[in-house]
Amino acid sequence: MPDAKFLDDIAAKFSALLAASPAKDIEKNMRAVLTGAFGRLDLVTREDFDIQREVLVRTRARLAELEARIAELEARAGGKPGA
Repeated sequence: MPDAKFLDDIAAKFSALLAASPAKDIEKNMRAVLTGAFGRLDLVTREDFDIQREVLVRTRARLAELEARIAELEARAGGKPGA
C-alpha cells in the first residue's frame, strides 16, 4: 500500500497541473460570461421573490375583504351599485 506522503505528493502535483491547464482559464471565462449574461437579465433573488409573494397574498386577502364590504354596503343601499 502506498504511503500517505506519496499520495499527497501526487495530489499536489495533479492540482498544480490542473491550475496551470486551460481548464482554469475556461472556468474563469465562463464565469465572466455567465455573470455578464445574468447581469443583463431582469432577475430577482429568491428572498425578494418570497417577500413579493407574501405581499401579493396579503393584497389579495385585503381585496377580498373590500369586495365583501362593498357588496354588503350595496345590499344595504338597496342593491344599487354606484348609489
